Amino acid sequence: MGIFGSSAKVYQPAAEVDLGPGSGELYISPNVKAPRVAGLLVKIFVWVLELPIVGWVLLYILKKDNLINKLVSEAEIPETPLFTATHSWEDTPEQNVSLTKPDLSPAERVQEAVSCLPERLESTLATDGLKSWTIRDFSNAYSSGETTPVQVRSSFALLLTSGVAKRFLAAVKESSGPTLNMGFFISYDTEDIMKQAEESTLRYQRGAPLSALDGVLVGVKDEIDCLPYPTTGGTRWLGKARPCEADAACVAQLRACGAVLAGKTNMHELGAGTSGINPHHGSARNPYNVGKVAGGSSSGSAAVVCAGLCPVALGVDGGGSVRMPAALCGVVGFKPTAGRLSSAGVLPLNWTVGMAGILAGTVEDAAIAYSAIADQSQPSYLRPELNLPLLTSTPSISNVKLAKSAKWFNDSSDDIRACCDKALQTLYTQYGWETLEVTVPEIEEMRLAHYVTIGSECTASLSKYLDKLKRSEIGWDVRVALGVYGSFSSRAYLNSQRLRNRQMFFHKQIFKTADVIVSPMTGVTAPALQDDALKTGELDYINGAALIRYSIAGNFLGLPAITIMVGQDKAGLPIGLQFIGRPWSEATLLHIAFAMQEACSKNHRKPAVFYDLLKKD
Repeated sequence: MGIFGSSAKVYQPAAEVDLGPGSGELYISPNVKAPRVAGLLVKIFVWVLELPIVGWVLLYILKKDNLINKLVSEAEIPETPLFTATHSWEDTPEQNVSLTKPDLSPAERVQEAVSCLPERLESTLATDGLKSWTIRDFSNAYSSGETTPVQVRSSFALLLTSGVAKRFLAAVKESSGPTLNMGFFISYDTEDIMKQAEESTLRYQRGAPLSALDGVLVGVKDEIDCLPYPTTGGTRWLGKARPCEADAACVAQLRACGAVLAGKTNMHELGAGTSGINPHHGSARNPYNVGKVAGGSSSGSAAVVCAGLCPVALGVDGGGSVRMPAALCGVVGFKPTAGRLSSAGVLPLNWTVGMAGILAGTVEDAAIAYSAIADQSQPSYLRPELNLPLLTSTPSISNVKLAKSAKWFNDSSDDIRACCDKALQTLYTQYGWETLEVTVPEIEEMRLAHYVTIGSECTASLSKYLDKLKRSEIGWDVRVALGVYGSFSSRAYLNSQRLRNRQMFFHKQIFKTADVIVSPMTGVTAPALQDDALKTGELDYINGAALIRYSIAGNFLGLPAITIMVGQDKAGLPIGLQFIGRPWSEATLLHIAFAMQEACSKNHRKPAVFYDLLKKD
């Protein structure tokens, strides 16, 4: 049909699509037609892309070759558009939960969450393998006098050593040096961190800590407002153009619990990439292998949790940007239902698909952080009550049904597929949880529709800044992304919302017979961080498509999702398994992830870069 022609897809009504295991629905594995480019090549590509007429033709060819035109822009779709991924109140029955009162403060909710956890002497369980100190480890150590946020005593209380906050700051300094160059943080303020730690120490000395989070270090992605820092979004210009005047709602809630806000963690510029490579602030490296990426865009938040610097960090998830780096770094990544957390103070880069999320070393810590930052300010008729999972036994729930779409599930590396299959078999063997074969149709169509949506919303959100900004202020790879984003038509956006409506229908049908949908979190483990990309970023759409393959439903459909490490590949890199739940079923997801953690965490290897902030001298 010529260079400007393509045969558009004609979709049948969603209600006629077979979602059974023997469905004849065609699964399209992303056939990305774009070589990896970085360094001088990416600069040349940008120069051509930004040329008048020639650039427009190049963009059209790229979209055509990568099926955006065929599957989205020019497609015939019978459904009406669905413009948001919000969910109305649903009475979703959940097993073994504690219903919190709506008028509890964040600190009171944290204490209730702690009461839902199993009794453990966490600080006595350190082994030669992987041991991430938890929120309760820090809280118990502070309360016992064994240590404080500022001072640490030996187990016999005989020797005064450096404080937790001082150890943290020393570790950040070391990891930022030329030897490791880990790129964990964009900014951190030594005086502010020590001031917070000293105030927490005084509360513990008075016997009046605010909550179990008091004195616990928490990293904050630089897409979320947190005083006294600017919010750069990973750029070198946005922090000046948009002053940070107050804490984001989720940050304010953590501060009300006594958490020590440890600084602004690194991220992919404007969240417009999956690698976490940032030419302005350095690239966050993977603590399991410093020659690998941490993933994006919440790269720094995943890496600081993995490296033991913070038991919890905040991220923002617009296209797997919490869960994907969590999987690459071997930590828990948790994205609640759209609307469960407040978006106040989060950069509005993609308002119908993005929201804050949690990265944590353990499921228990994810549950504690979730209890702190859940938004209880809205009227009850707009969102269900907050259920917290009672994790006092394993398994803490029974008769769980896991939906697996085989072609999609298996579209991953051999190591990931084998590891995730083994994890499902473990759930069946230990707990009797069944895996149901289903078909989740139009996966690639959903990915492309999400790409059009997030790109369109990003350029609309930033237009008032970009129109006045010199192109040289923006990283080379992000200039390509913004160029593509700005090329999407209104028809492409509307068709994307029609596809969102279809996918919402498909997932609701699947959830009539299954409790969760299960998949690998990524199609590949952490790719290499190559030197030619450090100053320019890179265009690696093949790995990018593999990394984001399983992320989209959580964002495009506003569904809660969690990922947890279930093993490592032959090179020792982490592998994550994802559970996607019904709207408002966060407690069920935490139950399932906790059971998975208990079944397979004992053999996890320790990261190559790891700091023990509670080590006894």
